[in-house]
Amino acid sequence: MGEPARLGLTRLLDGRVLGWAEWGPVDGAPVLLCPGAATSRWLGFGGGVVDSAGIRLISVDRPGLGASDPAPGRTLSSWAADIRHLFQERSLRAPSAVGFSQGAPFALALAVDGLVNAVAVVSGSDELAHARFAHSLPPQVRDMVDAVAADPDAAEASFAGFGSADALWDLIITTSPEADRAVYTDPVFQHAFRRAMDEAFSQGPAGYARDTVLAMGRWPFDPADITVPVDLWYGQQDTSPVHSPDRGESLTRMIPTATRHLVPTTAGSLLWTHAEAILHTLTAHAR
Repeated sequence: MGEPARLGLTRLLDGRVLGWAEWGPVDGAPVLLCPGAATSRWLGFGGGVVDSAGIRLISVDRPGLGASDPAPGRTLSSWAADIRHLFQERSLRAPSAVGFSQGAPFALALAVDGLVNAVAVVSGSDELAHARFAHSLPPQVRDMVDAVAADPDAAEASFAGFGSADALWDLIITTSPEADRAVYTDPVFQHAFRRAMDEAFSQGPAGYARDTVLAMGRWPFDPADITVPVDLWYGQQDTSPVHSPDRGESLTRMIPTATRHLVPTTAGSLLWTHAEAILHTLTAHAR
């Protein structure tokens, strides 16, 4: 993915700002990217696809990450309120959304609020605190989920103590299969990925920690209430302990409008290895 075509800030009603980056034509079909954990607006996807397909890809820093002001105690619902204002201020009509990894619940929250006309969840974090995963989480993930349930504030402080660009990069590399490491350690991609992580932690670890509390807790919405098309994309070789334990199988059953795409030859990095298919499938829903 090349450099953003446009960078900017949008001021919210309470005075905070949201930082964003854009690729593709300014008059293209708007697609909002909710990035993965510990990354920022600098890491897009789709390369030349967004230009040839007429897509205006917008990546937004969540509060406390990158260029977006903090919002202590924020929720998935308050995120949707922020994005509603962003859409209004920037005249983004009939947008779609992509939620990658930890960005998945943030994208789905927009769908529940009726802010987007379709969603692509890519290697998405599932609702790990849901009872359907009571016996299928790795021990370290179960410990995080239990910690959030028992004392969210203490868990958030713990996540902040661990969170840094270097620590998260090491975790990604050590838990990824070879198919993903080949993508992530490509010199050009690694430079872009590491820059996005450094930018995400430019204000410290609090934004990452809050994201992780929200990802490890119960969602404040019912996926069954989603009425727009949702495509769930997972790689059969994905070994991430914090993506969906069943690669979206049960979440597909819970969302009435969901279609699951399980790609046998790839892993968690399919946002970049299968960008064209993901974007074309997503934007086809708007036609």
